[in-house]
Amino acid sequence: MKILAIANQKGGVGKTTTAVNLAASLAHLGKRVLLVDLDPQANATMGSGIDKAKLRHSVYSLLIGDSDIGQTIQPSESGGYAVLPASRDLAGAEVELVDAEARETRLKTALQQVAGQYDFIILDCPPALNLLTLNGLVAADAVMIPMQCEYYALEGLSDLVNTLKRIKQNLNRKIEIEGLLRTMFDPRSTLAQQVSDQLVKHFTSKLYHTVIPRNVRLAEAPSYGRPILAYDKSSKGAQAYLALAEELLARHGAQEAMPVM
Repeated sequence: MKILAIANQKGGVGKTTTAVNLAASLAHLGKRVLLVDLDPQANATMGSGIDKAKLRHSVYSLLIGDSDIGQTIQPSESGGYAVLPASRDLAGAEVELVDAEARETRLKTALQQVAGQYDFIILDCPPALNLLTLNGLVAADAVMIPMQCEYYALEGLSDLVNTLKRIKQNLNRKIEIEGLLRTMFDPRSTLAQQVSDQLVKHFTSKLYHTVIPRNVRLAEAPSYGRPILAYDKSSKGAQAYLALAEELLARHGAQEAMPVM
């Protein structure tokens, strides 16, 4: 089993889009997947077809000890994977946990109870280094970093790498950078090409070959509560995330099961 955090302190780089569509693509390839929504905006929850307003239990109730993980997990019928959903209540978790015992390891402890049930657990982290992101990074084996090829991207990456070094030293010695993913890529942009070339030059071994294009269908899919594979399987966005899932499996020497039809 692999626990993979999707993280970047910079917002608007495609973290949730990547978390939802990577989960759906891995499920399509026959893997057992749990998607954990750690963002109070709950976009990964809604994008998986789950109504955050109707939840009885969520990551919030799990972290503060009001529910167990078994009663909190929901199925994503449109995505074919399981979801540990979020709600707006999650915004209050930091305040309530500030003096709590083992506050950084609560998610890790909860996930250990279901570890044998999944091949991949994907964590959608908020765009900030807060207690929710910290819970994700302490629980994770590795981090996938989505990033746009724009002016401030490399500076933000440097900050995140330094953060991960501190977490590795103090809280989670096993955490590694799984890879850097270029998202919302527009090949017509000279700047995007230049930043991409810099990433290839400096992070060759950590950079995914797969590039996620800027794609209208990808942007539309969440409003229908569907991953892109369920919304428009033939779109460039769907094919890109399927290719990313295949590249991830190839990196880990995992054989794909038969695709789920």
